[in-house]
Amino acid sequence: MADALAREARESLTESAKRRQILDGARRVFLADGFDGASMNDIARVAGVSKGTLYVYFDSKEALFEALIREDRKQQAERLVIPADAADPRAALAAFGRKLIALMTQPEMIAQVRIVIAATARFPSLGRVFYESGPLYGELRLAERLEIWRAEGALQFDDGRLAARQFIDLCKSGVFHGCLFGLTETSAEAIAQSVDAAVEVFMRAYGGRAAPPAP
Repeated sequence: MADALAREARESLTESAKRRQILDGARRVFLADGFDGASMNDIARVAGVSKGTLYVYFDSKEALFEALIREDRKQQAERLVIPADAADPRAALAAFGRKLIALMTQPEMIAQVRIVIAATARFPSLGRVFYESGPLYGELRLAERLEIWRAEGALQFDDGRLAARQFIDLCKSGVFHGCLFGLTETSAEAIAQSVDAAVEVFMRAYGGRAAPPAP
């Protein structure tokens, strides 16, 4: 029994490593050639696997790209955590906003967004996957934290998801779209300036003025 469990564990690790190998190769090909220009032959070659092995894991280029989107967004989400004991929303939101915009304006991220935008007209599922695993997921997680601050009386608003979406959009203002359209290059200073302004506007709109009424 112990030998069988150990063998299953080794096989699981091997499967996971092979999948990671394929995703890493696919990422390089998609970023270099775009969605339309990428081929399963090229992905197999760059990933160092046979085409047959590639199709064992992913039955189409769309499925492979969807998996890559989910994987990249998952890794980014793990880096965007507001500490559970963060009592001051102003400081916590400033730190969160800086991390968020720094991630969103990385060259690889900008390139992936452009690829998704170009491919979504013909493959709507790619746009949906990107939105659900990226912007929507981040909005929901931030809304949960905002609701905690509201319950504590540190913030006042009617709709947590709307407030989260507004804060993220404020942070992106003047930075993200400039990078997306190749108009500007970002810097830590530009990100800090944009986020600080976003926090100021957000706190003026939603800063708590009194403790919420008892239920």
